[in-house]
Amino acid sequence: MELTFEKAKELIAPQITEEHLIIHSLNVCYAMEAMAKHFGEDPEHWKAVGYLHDYDYQNYPDEHLQHTEEPLLAAGVSPEDVRAILSHGWEICSDVKPETPMEKSLFTVDELTGIIQACARMRPAGITDLELKSFMKKFKDKRFAAKCNRETILKGCELLGMEVSEVAAICIEGMKAHAEEIGLLGTAG
Repeated sequence: MELTFEKAKELIAPQITEEHLIIHSLNVCYAMEAMAKHFGEDPEHWKAVGYLHDYDYQNYPDEHLQHTEEPLLAAGVSPEDVRAILSHGWEICSDVKPETPMEKSLFTVDELTGIIQACARMRPAGITDLELKSFMKKFKDKRFAAKCNRETILKGCELLGMEVSEVAAICIEGMKAHAEEIGLLGTAG
């Protein structure tokens, strides 16, 4: 089965119902779409994988990714896509090391989009006028969005052979295009 965004939505709908988790999945999927374009890969495919990445999180937060492989494979998701999803928890709740550009991107943007979202939420115009410079200032402040693991982001960027600023710029642009859907139009919107 070819994993499309529509198929990913269908698979995740019964699993993820809490709004903040849906928003997180959307943030990650749009960041992944942008990363795919950067790498010259299939944006629709990467977007679908990004949307599905937290498949079991709502029901098994303490056993994240331990209830993902079997149901997704049974639903016809390819072993490569399931492996990519498992790899985003590398050294956190999975021992699957990110190897491909898609896996490395997912590992990196999962936490990175959390800081981007937090930055955008503090601005009157949300993400629509968020500049990289402002993001980087907040990224360096360890107290800001403290739950987002900067070590994971840095490790991911290293795997990608990219700077944090480079990956963040791609993700911010990818998320900006969907500002309304992800609730980041700011108070003006």
